[in-house]
Amino acid sequence: MRLAVRELLRRPGRFAVVGGALALLVLLLLFLGALLDGLYLNSSGAIRAQDTDAIVFSDDARESFLRSSIDASTRTEVESVDGVESVGGLGLSLLGVDTPGTDDIENGAVVGYERATDTLPEPPGPGQAYADRDLGDVGADVGDTVLVGPAEVPLEIVGWVDDSNYLLQYGLWVAPDTWRNVQNANRPDAVVADDEFQVLTVTTAPGADPEAVRTAIDDTTGTTDTFSQSEAVFAIPGLPEQNSTFAAVIGVTLFVVGLVVALFFALLTLERLGLYAVLKAVGATTRAIVFGVIVQSVAVALGAFVVGGLLTFALAQVVPAAVPVQFEPSRAVFTAGAVVVTSVLGALVSLRRIIRIDPASALGSGV
Repeated sequence: MRLAVRELLRRPGRFAVVGGALALLVLLLLFLGALLDGLYLNSSGAIRAQDTDAIVFSDDARESFLRSSIDASTRTEVESVDGVESVGGLGLSLLGVDTPGTDDIENGAVVGYERATDTLPEPPGPGQAYADRDLGDVGADVGDTVLVGPAEVPLEIVGWVDDSNYLLQYGLWVAPDTWRNVQNANRPDAVVADDEFQVLTVTTAPGADPEAVRTAIDDTTGTTDTFSQSEAVFAIPGLPEQNSTFAAVIGVTLFVVGLVVALFFALLTLERLGLYAVLKAVGATTRAIVFGVIVQSVAVALGAFVVGGLLTFALAQVVPAAVPVQFEPSRAVFTAGAVVVTSVLGALVSLRRIIRIDPASALGSGV
């Protein structure tokens, strides 16, 4: 191990090429991860903001908020199901939002809701809205009145909420009657009646099996499709395909990391055959030599992660605000761990050659 560390300190240039290549791959991994997290979080925030065990859609909605409709009689049936503790209504309208002092129309998701959660306070008063904090980044402020949709329905922003967007559109959280006014004024083809919502959020009673309750809801109503919160998130249009695409690209990139490290240490092992033979001749074990290779691969991977992280931070400063990148600490930890593990596995490709080194034959051949 000491020889491996000394080589790193005395001949860092030997590892600079592979370290530079890995740093660029780390940059790619971190940026792809930030883009994936930004797309996922900004698409699913409105659903994740609910404290719920079940989300009830109408059975003809194909898991879409905009096509779903739950009337008052269906809600009564849902509330009567054994194991249901409480029910809340949720309605959503995707409309343009005109903020004062700006020339651009932003994409907004006006959400009518009944129940407060850890993310959402109690619904605001008539004509008022809690806005996702991201809307403040494009010019809105508390106290501003924004105009929503072609009908320019005014909504006064009375506070901020976090992580509450839907399909990359800024969340505006309002009382149910305010949502109905917005929806009916701007969507005369999709008017909602009093007490009508698009979906219901259900909390199950303590001790009840959420899955059994979801099944019982659909059996009782005969007109609903009920999903868990995570199922509703992954029913968002395009979200599963987006996640699988990015996961595949990240996986391929990690595979390339392993190939780069494997090639580097394979060449390095060929170059060191004589040295390893001498070390074995003077009593060094194969385990000690392999451990030195692992130490070097970990050091190179961590150094590359630091450099790649700094490059990613620099890139983040110039990325346009319209690009939904979101850097999460958990993503950085995952990337660091994945790069280190992949690098170690790549370095161990040369393990067989190290094990098979015969001190006598290697030295005798003049290597």
